[in-house]
Amino acid sequence: MAKLLLLAGLAALAWFWWLGRRAGRALPEEREARAILGVSADAGPDDIRAAHRRLAAAVHPDKGGSADLARRINAARDALLAKRPR
Repeated sequence: MAKLLLLAGLAALAWFWWLGRRAGRALPEEREARAILGVSADAGPDDIRAAHRRLAAAVHPDKGGSADLARRINAARDALLAKRPR
């Protein structure tokens, strides 16, 4: 079951990555960022950081993941935590 959820999450990330490349936006909208990280609307900063940590470990380029997906995950975290892009 966990593998299925991870696969579904990675598929969603790939989809949002593709949408983001088409739009060319630096930071995703809040709704899109929450979908990327898989957190609800009432998730707090600790929940957002935990979701980011979990997903970032799964798609990290050093582990064979995509640098673009890692960038999207970081952008989603930044958008939800109201950080400025680097």
